Amino acid sequence: MSTITTQMRQQADPLWQASFNHPFIKELATGHLPMAEFRYYLKQDRFYLQNFATLHGKIADQIDDPAVKKFLYAGASGLNDSEKEVRTDFFQQLQITPAEIQTTQIAPNAYNYVSHMYHELYVGSPRRACAALLPCYWLYNDLGKRLIKAGSPVKIYQAFIETYDSPEFTTATNQMISIVDRLAEKADSDERGAMITAFVRSSYYELHFWEMAYRQQKWSLAN
Repeated sequence: MSTITTQMRQQADPLWQASFNHPFIKELATGHLPMAEFRYYLKQDRFYLQNFATLHGKIADQIDDPAVKKFLYAGASGLNDSEKEVRTDFFQQLQITPAEIQTTQIAPNAYNYVSHMYHELYVGSPRRACAALLPCYWLYNDLGKRLIKAGSPVKIYQAFIETYDSPEFTTATNQMISIVDRLAEKADSDERGAMITAFVRSSYYELHFWEMAYRQQKWSLAN
């Protein structure tokens, strides 16, 4: 019998392939992505990553397995240090100031993605919430590995790619995959199905995160 993460990956494959082929990713690799779109992405991803880290801690509070708790609490305290350092450098290079961040609203897709993850924890379960977190690790790691061979001619885009191909990020990704598989071992069929759904929905929001940044999405009925 295949692992639950193998099933997740298979069911989400059309969404992942669409992410791999999205213009945001294609143009990032070729260096043709407008910097305004990358700046927009970074500001919105900041909202996401803040909540992503918070959720690690909230999930850990409800998990009994000591090894899983340790990993999740480490994620809550800062996730991957190299990723954090690179993002700080990006903000400095692109002159994204605290004042600009303060006046930036969370965009619709980012809001929906974050809400989905909280829903999986508070309406669902810690297992489902872990499944909802997994695509952010796994998809980005796959993207890093796919893009690193050719790289990008734009220095800041190359640094972005390298972050997700790093040994540290790969190790964290593999640990998270293992955690989701472990949590699923004692889950009944309904819970396993709900975990797969949570993963696929996060994969959907990952795809639309690129589109959100590419179109610089705004709220149509809100200021």
